[in-house]
Amino acid sequence: WALHLRNVTISLSGQYECSFATYPYGTKAAKIRLIIKAEEEQHYVKEAQLSQTLEIPCLENTTSANLSNYPLKWVVEENGKKEELITKEPSHPEVYGNGSMLYKWRVHLGLNNALKIFPTKITDDGKVFSCHVVYHPERIRKSSTTVRVFGK
Repeated sequence: WALHLRNVTISLSGQYECSFATYPYGTKAAKIRLIIKAEEEQHYVKEAQLSQTLEIPCLENTTSANLSNYPLKWVVEENGKKEELITKEPSHPEVYGNGSMLYKWRVHLGLNNALKIFPTKITDDGKVFSCHVVYHPERIRKSSTTVRVFGK
């Protein structure tokens, strides 16, 4: 027997019990404690000088070895519009998105899967760059960084 939950929310967390009657032995039961977690997300703000190199870490305190076993992607977002910049599958080279010309030649995957942007432009100011790591089809760690670009 299996319990299938749809439209899962945190409110479904709790203890569940399955019990059924067996003949002639009586009732059998099993209990399980279910903990529902929201998508794990961290948010940062990073400042950069105009025309310099900006490096944004994928997930803080996570080594490259840990990230290399899972698919990840870098996304940029502005006004609700998202664009995939880089995708990386385990044991494969990274794939660069062929989206807008704004980032086509300026983004690269650095050490520990950091996003490197060079040169920074005033149009980068206020943009949110996110790294998504898929640990499991239903479990994603996400680190988002809002960029602030300053002139000299």
